[in-house]
Amino acid sequence: MTDPRPHTTGASQSELRAYNERLLLSLLHQDGALPGSEMARRTGLSSQTVSVILRKLEQDGLVQRGESQKGRVGKPSVPMSINPEGLFSFGIKIGRRSTDLMLTDFCGGVRAERRLRYPYPQPTEVFDFIKTSIDEISADLSAKQRARVCGIGVATPFDLWRWHEQIGAPKASLTAWRALDPATEIARFSSLKVFVINDATAACRAEHMFGSSRRWRDSVYFFIASFIGGGVVLNHSVYEGGMGNAGALGPLPSQRADGRICRLLDSASIRELERQLNEADIDSSALWQQPQDWSPFASLVDQWLEETACALARAALTTCAIIDFQAVVIDGAMPAPVRSRLVERIRRELPTLDSRGLILPQVEEGQIGANASALGAAAKPLIAQYLLDTHAGFAAPN
Repeated sequence: MTDPRPHTTGASQSELRAYNERLLLSLLHQDGALPGSEMARRTGLSSQTVSVILRKLEQDGLVQRGESQKGRVGKPSVPMSINPEGLFSFGIKIGRRSTDLMLTDFCGGVRAERRLRYPYPQPTEVFDFIKTSIDEISADLSAKQRARVCGIGVATPFDLWRWHEQIGAPKASLTAWRALDPATEIARFSSLKVFVINDATAACRAEHMFGSSRRWRDSVYFFIASFIGGGVVLNHSVYEGGMGNAGALGPLPSQRADGRICRLLDSASIRELERQLNEADIDSSALWQQPQDWSPFASLVDQWLEETACALARAALTTCAIIDFQAVVIDGAMPAPVRSRLVERIRRELPTLDSRGLILPQVEEGQIGANASALGAAAKPLIAQYLLDTHAGFAAPN
C-alpha cells in the first residue's frame, strides 16, 4: 500500500520560506496540478502561507494557474501547476558507447537532443561534441529561455577509465579519464553550474521524477544497458549514498546458466547479448540503432531474456534482504516490447525462489528507456536548486 501523504510537513517561519517554496514545487512536480487548499492540507502549512508562496512562485514564472474549477460548494478553486517554461536544464550522459545530450524543461519535456556514437569515449571528442551541441541548442532559444537555463547535469559511470577490457578498448585509450573532472572540463566553455552524478543513479532519478514508479515509497531500480546498474529510492527520494554510489548493483554475485559464479553485470547486461550476436556473426551494432528493433535476432533475444530474468529475480530477492523494498523497477536501453517481456519473466521467476523470511516486492516496468541517464542528469540541477531532496542535505528543518 502506498503512503497517502508522502510530503514532509512544512514550517511557517519567514526564515524557512526557501524550504517551503521547495516543498510546494516538489508537491506539484510529483502530484500534478493542485489548488492551494489541497496543498495546505497535504503539507500542514496554513492556507495563507501557501497563498503567499504561490503568488511569489507565479511571479517568478515557476508555476502557472489553471482553469477555475466551479460547480462545488464554496469558492471556486484554481489549480496551480509547474510552468514548463519556468526552468530549463541540460542533461548529458557520457557513456561507454555514446554521449547523449538533451535540453529539458521544468516538467522533463525534451526540447532538443544530440547523440555522439563511438567504440569507446575519447575526452577531446566528447567535450568538443558537448560544447558544439550546447552552443547550437542555445542559439535556437529566445533570450528569456536562455536566462532560465539553470545548469548542466552530467551522468557518467564512476571510474570510466577502468572499463577498457569490458568494452574492448585499448587500455591506454581510457587513461585520460582517470584524472579528468567533467565539471572542470565543461567550465572551460560554459558558465552554467555543473552537477555530476553516477549514470545509473541518474536513470533512477529520471524514472522517479518522470516515470510511473513515483507512487512507491521505497523501491530498487535496475537499468540494463551495455552494463547493468541501479539506484535506490527511500522515503520517496533517490538515495545517492555518502560517496554517490548507492545502488551500484552490477557487482552483485550472480550465476550463469551453466552454473558458473559471476557478477550481475556479466549475466544481465546487453553486453552479453552483444557477445552472443558477435559469436553468431550477426552485426551487433543493430542493438544501438534508433529506432530500436531487435526482431531480426529474436531467437537470441529469447535466450538472453530467460537468463537475464533469472539473474534479476535472484538479485531482486537479494536487495530485499537488506531493505524491504515495496517494488523492483526494471528499465533499460532496449525496445519497449523486449522490456515488457523481461518484466513478465521476472514476475514469473521471483515466486519460484526460496523467499522464506522476506516479503516479495512488486515487479514494475520502468517507462523512460534509453534516455533515462541523460534525463536524470538534466533533473539534477533542478533538484539541487529548486526541489526537495531529503538525502542530499536539504530536508525538513527541525
